[in-house]
Amino acid sequence: MNDRIRKLSDQLSTLQADAFLVTNEINVTYLTGFTGDSSSLLVHATGQTMLSDGRYKEQLEEECPGLAVEIKSPAEKPIDFLTQVVAGSGATRIAIEADQLTVAQLRQFKEHLPDVEWIETSGVIVGQRMIKDAEEIEILRSAVRINERALESILAKLGGDWTEQEIAYELESTIRRMGATGFSFEPIIGAGPGGAKPHYRSTQTVIGEYSTLLVDWGTKLGGYASDMTRSFHFGKPPARFLSAYEAVLESQLAAIDAIRPGVDASKVDAAARNVLKKAGLDEYFVHGLGHGVGLEIHEMPRLSAVSEDVLAPGMVITIEPGVYFGGEFGIRIEDDVLVTATGHEVLSQMPKGLDDCGLIL
Repeated sequence: MNDRIRKLSDQLSTLQADAFLVTNEINVTYLTGFTGDSSSLLVHATGQTMLSDGRYKEQLEEECPGLAVEIKSPAEKPIDFLTQVVAGSGATRIAIEADQLTVAQLRQFKEHLPDVEWIETSGVIVGQRMIKDAEEIEILRSAVRINERALESILAKLGGDWTEQEIAYELESTIRRMGATGFSFEPIIGAGPGGAKPHYRSTQTVIGEYSTLLVDWGTKLGGYASDMTRSFHFGKPPARFLSAYEAVLESQLAAIDAIRPGVDASKVDAAARNVLKKAGLDEYFVHGLGHGVGLEIHEMPRLSAVSEDVLAPGMVITIEPGVYFGGEFGIRIEDDVLVTATGHEVLSQMPKGLDDCGLIL
């Protein structure tokens, strides 16, 4: 039993359960290292069993040696297969990821296994995933480094005739050549007014037609996601770009400085928001400050004014204040930050000062 499964198993008594059925595929990957899909994991006090099908028999043997596996035959219905495995385990009180199952699925469980008490839980494994171990942190460091090197490579050859989508294509190609599996999310490449939309979809807009550019991109490496944003200007930027940029950077640095174990995530958000308020820009900061990153691009904890999360060592979070002027331009500066035992470590090292954001096309 690996450490991650052991931590989950140790929570069974607190949950008053004798087994935990993990159905979220990302959580299954986290607990076992299995990178396939359509599989679930039954964890009990003395062991664990993977429920999968014949497509993954060989892959499971390679990725999860020693893990007990039950393989569904093509002739079996999934619910009949689950019923057989659960009945054979002897478990009668099974914790489930209630926020990952549909009402119909849970109803089906109850109909086929009426003697089992299904204990609804939420966030148990997600909470465990918030704290990254040493292996996860090193993968995230490498993902960040690829992210930085890839954009630096693009900026070195960027021309005013490039389109937003060309930048995205070149970025992905470069990231893959550097060993990553691709983007961790669809990148946001926004020239001019495109950058004023926080979740903009890149188009065939020629970047040289405008004087600002926002690039929000991330790398997927070993299953883990990095997430960064940089904002640039070229030619003659709008009059308020430079002052707004300095305010956003000051806001980000204030938030990063507030990061340490035991601090409320909402207070880190407030540190950033207060700087923008003093600059008269708080109304243009329309989203939370950041979020956790890991196997998913958006994980717990959340950093916002209403967050109830508390920072702890091992969390890797984004700090990404931004201001958005509709129809004109947007500015966002984002880095991935590790919460350490004594404070924090900024994993991304790409320059972000005002002198660094000017491009010559």
